[in-house]
Amino acid sequence: MHTSAVNDEIPVVKATGRGSTTLSAFHDALVQADLAVYNLVRLSSVIPPGTTVDATGKAPVPQGAWGDRMYVVYADQYATLPGEQAWAGIGWVQRLDGQGGLFVEHEGTSEGYVTQAIKDSLRDLVRGHEEAFTDPDFVVHGVVCESDPVCAMVIAPYESASWAGAARG
Repeated sequence: MHTSAVNDEIPVVKATGRGSTTLSAFHDALVQADLAVYNLVRLSSVIPPGTTVDATGKAPVPQGAWGDRMYVVYADQYATLPGEQAWAGIGWVQRLDGQGGLFVEHEGTSEGYVTQAIKDSLRDLVRGHEEAFTDPDFVVHGVVCESDPVCAMVIAPYESASWAGAARG
């Protein structure tokens, strides 16, 4: 029985999707990120102790079975008119003592806006404790709408968990 797949490295994956609706564009982005078969459970942005963040593409995306829960932090942005841009990004800092860190996620219509929002948020979150954290890092990804709706996504999947044994109401 599958119960959980936990990584000690949290991958940060970027993807874009297209579809006839924003929902199908979102789903296509999940397909591109190899995460379309899961029920996403969106987390607040605390990185657990003992984990690191990997944006190099070397850390594997957690695996599970169809319909499993996938715990994630993500940013997604949509564009629906030709010429519009969609940008999404995740930034993070990690504690120097290895006891976790913080993610932030932002969306917007330009790369510059999203990048600056990530930097500003991380600066604010560690204010007064800067010496305890790494320098900020981030992944920003965008797409331009050509005709059909598009979705830009950056997603950090933490772990998958089966519904087997889960409390059901």
